[in-house]
Amino acid sequence: QVHLVESGGGLVQPGGSLRLSCVASGFKFSWFELGWYRQAPGKERELVANSTVAGGNYADSVKGRFTISRDNAKNTVYLQMNSLKPEDTAVYYCNAVLVSYVYWGQGTQVTVSS
Repeated sequence: QVHLVESGGGLVQPGGSLRLSCVASGFKFSWFELGWYRQAPGKERELVANSTVAGGNYADSVKGRFTISRDNAKNTVYLQMNSLKPEDTAVYYCNAVLVSYVYWGQGTQVTVSS
């Protein structure tokens, strides 16, 4: 059975940092392209970053502040988020894709507020 479990979200002040983790099980993790998406209230889900064989891709809004990384030995993908802004507030989801196989986690809330 496939599972993607995110953790690391929470409340942080503007300018602060958080590291999200997503632990996967039930599929061949190292074969999959991994990504982080987010969805703010009233908005569509958007790609934040993804990790492919060619490297990491980032939304313009997070370039230079967020870093995606993966540890295939631990079946885990991370999102290091620095210099957080109120507009980064959203539910963050991890995602794994291989051809037609698409898996999602349940999401973790990130709130950036003073």
